[in-house]
Amino acid sequence: MSKPTSGDFTKTAGWLDWYAGPSKPRFQLPPGSVDAHCHVFGPGGTFPYAPERKYTPCDASAEQLFALRDHLGFERNVIVQATCHGADNRALVDALHKAQGKARGVATVKRGVSDEELQALHAAGVRGVRFNFVKRLVDFTPRDELMEIASRIAPLGWHVVIYFEAVDLPELWEFFTRLPTTVVVDHMGRPDVSKPVDGPEFELFMKFMREHDNVWSKVSCPERLSVSGPPALNGEDNPYRDVVPFARKIVETFPDRVLWGTDWPHPNLKDHMPDDGLLVDFIPHIAPTAQLQQKLLVDNPMRLYWS
Repeated sequence: MSKPTSGDFTKTAGWLDWYAGPSKPRFQLPPGSVDAHCHVFGPGGTFPYAPERKYTPCDASAEQLFALRDHLGFERNVIVQATCHGADNRALVDALHKAQGKARGVATVKRGVSDEELQALHAAGVRGVRFNFVKRLVDFTPRDELMEIASRIAPLGWHVVIYFEAVDLPELWEFFTRLPTTVVVDHMGRPDVSKPVDGPEFELFMKFMREHDNVWSKVSCPERLSVSGPPALNGEDNPYRDVVPFARKIVETFPDRVLWGTDWPHPNLKDHMPDDGLLVDFIPHIAPTAQLQQKLLVDNPMRLYWS
């Protein structure tokens, strides 16, 4: 089913729309599970996309997100501000209000944000800000500006979400380790899963978490990281099998500092659009025990976002 962008916006050429017919997961989620990384896009006719955006997506509304939540068996969402909306958080805040307490948010703010604006975001359910270091998605923001923002949100009890690629961790290490908040890494820092799980690049990420107990990781987005691909492509029951050793190592080593999310509606994928039901079925491969699943899906996100 095609999902045209509303308003005066035209989707980026070759854009893959989110999959409208997700399967029902075979894996039974624990009661109270949280999809701790997802987005809303627009609709563009109501919440215009940012002029400085690097891509224009199809619309993906709060109502459609909540329908997926219920279909998959989650009870709550953490909605992360999408880069296509820049620092205009209106679509995010609208979704938080519509969630009626069942969602929290991670916003994007600029240096000029007022205390009143931060308080309004907090009242809506925002509990963090996102700093994006993936060069193809955002323009460079001076690190002194980011550090100023981090210092201002720390008294609110918010955290900083960081998105970067594995090869850039050495350059970013000193900045990340000075952040005065809990730090949540998106998608395990995007490791190259064609390299050994015990190799120097991933070991540096493990060291980052091991030496800094304020650092958490989302063990999400196997569809972005996999080389082998999903079951329909690799012919196996184990979805995205090459990502499993990396995510499982983090879950088993740092069980109290991990989160999981669908990443719906999966922006900027190039080769395939995942079935969100199969993504849920990925979870027991990386968190193989009921205790680890409870921490990953319920205890950790509730502690970080709702306590």
